[in-house]
Amino acid sequence: MNKYELLYIISSAADEETRESIIKKFSDMVEADGGKVESIEKIGMKKFAYPIQDRTEGFYVLMNFESNPTLPRAMEQQMALTEHFVRKMFIKK
Repeated sequence: MNKYELLYIISSAADEETRESIIKKFSDMVEADGGKVESIEKIGMKKFAYPIQDRTEGFYVLMNFESNPTLPRAMEQQMALTEHFVRKMFIKK
């Protein structure tokens, strides 16, 4: 099991309910794979330094978790298919 930090940005167009379901979806993915979510910090709405996908702000979420080495790649693929994702960054601790 490796420790990871995941920072991702959800589009400002997503409402509160959609944001919560996205956050829950990816924390559930970690637990379903036998991993452990250590913390989820909802940083909140922040302005971007430059426009991304014609948006000027997004909702930032920081998740620390422990999982198998194959899970981050599977999560990246799932995030690419999810509608409201702007950016994501995995860091192996």
